[in-house]
Amino acid sequence: MSRSSTLRQLMSTGADGAPAVTAPDTAPLSYGGLRALVDRTVAALNGFGVGRNDRVAIVLPNGPDMATAFIGIASAATAAPLNPTYKADEFEFYMSDVKAKALVVEAGSNSPAIAVAGKLGMKLIVLQPDHAKGAGAFSLTCEAAGGDCVKGYAEADDVALILHTSGTTSRPKIVPLSQRNVSVSAGNIAETLAFGPKDCGLNIMPLFHIHGLMAGVLAPLSASGRVFCTPGFNALRFFAWMDEAAPTWYTAVPTMHQAILTRAGGNKEIIARHPLRFVRSSSSSMPPQVIAEVESTFGAPLIESYGMTEASHQMASNPLKGARKPGAVGLAAGPEVAIMGENGELLKPGEIGEIVIRGDNVTRGYENNPAANASAFTNGWFRTGDQGTMDDDRYISLTGRLKEIINRGGEKISPREVDEVLMDHPAVQQVVVFAMPHEKLGEEVAAAIVLRDGAKPNEKELRDFCAQRLAAFKVPRKIVFLEQIPLGATGKLQRIGLAEKLGLG
Repeated sequence: MSRSSTLRQLMSTGADGAPAVTAPDTAPLSYGGLRALVDRTVAALNGFGVGRNDRVAIVLPNGPDMATAFIGIASAATAAPLNPTYKADEFEFYMSDVKAKALVVEAGSNSPAIAVAGKLGMKLIVLQPDHAKGAGAFSLTCEAAGGDCVKGYAEADDVALILHTSGTTSRPKIVPLSQRNVSVSAGNIAETLAFGPKDCGLNIMPLFHIHGLMAGVLAPLSASGRVFCTPGFNALRFFAWMDEAAPTWYTAVPTMHQAILTRAGGNKEIIARHPLRFVRSSSSSMPPQVIAEVESTFGAPLIESYGMTEASHQMASNPLKGARKPGAVGLAAGPEVAIMGENGELLKPGEIGEIVIRGDNVTRGYENNPAANASAFTNGWFRTGDQGTMDDDRYISLTGRLKEIINRGGEKISPREVDEVLMDHPAVQQVVVFAMPHEKLGEEVAAAIVLRDGAKPNEKELRDFCAQRLAAFKVPRKIVFLEQIPLGATGKLQRIGLAEKLGLG
């Protein structure tokens, strides 16, 4: 089947009067209204001097405005959505790293990103919600309007979306995703899940993350479906939203599914009133026991899928029809997927190696990082950094991560980033941040520290120091003080296996 190659094509499917974007206690925005909003946004940005391939940082709360602003901005320029809970240092790193030309914030925002944008000489664009015209309707203003830009709708090879992936041995890498990458990926997800005009997705995923943007928003809209945009995940409000939205499906990470299950017993009537076609899980592996509990609670299949930023999200998925194998992340679902050996050879079923992918949804390469690209691509295949196997039925299973990224319930954390913050504390001589097992989140952030002579800070002081510079999910939950950090055979600090060595298993 043919795939859209731009967001403009992708958003052309729904009937003008059909609902596209909805939200709690808000009238729906129709497809006709959404397309008109995107047209106005493209024109407004061009008038501000922002056009194709100019980077626009977006710092907005989760909800319908974030969803529609992303679509509008990415249709004209390059959207760079950022976690609104970041501190000033983090905003400065990410916005300067991608060379953002402008920042979009909500009217009345007091985000530290605003001062950073001023320091970096960026244009400040203010979004004013206009929900009388429907969920996600807004207007934009900019005091520093005008200037040169490439006007009009973005084309297939223009960069639609730019995100950072967490780096372990170096700074986080910039992942540019083209209009073609994200449009093809949205089509892949829609095909996997058989989306259509009768579908409504209850979105609880953050919209600064590839999972929420692609599976939560673009995929259902590419197939004329409806998206119900919540302010973000809240287990206490999930079932009230479910009653209002009347969804046919939702997608989440395993920790969210587990929190929803704890409240499902008291909400059986709502579940019965709104039968789901399926439930989807991605971003981190789901324990088979939880899969079974979700399926019995909702009376619907749990579709586990496997994605990453560099693939514009989805790489593999268990099928809607056909066998779903607990513990497997499913079949290739869009790109080609293979298992590669150490010397670049493709392996046979059952052999363990690195999972590699290729296809129109895969990034053409990291930005300004020839060394990373040289190691990430082999014979045209992108190396995921994940280790796994493929069985005789071509179902893919993950056996471990080759990288040292900490996966805290689907939130990916670069240990190096936390290292560098802790090293700024005057009492710290040496530090290594690593993953510590956690029964609900899978992994949690921990740090081993050697103090300078005579220094005596306690664990709370160091955690508070981190909390001033890092988003809450990156702050170490456990700090261990050591005389000496265990080294590997080559004298290097080793993150992998450190939790076990220190008895934190």
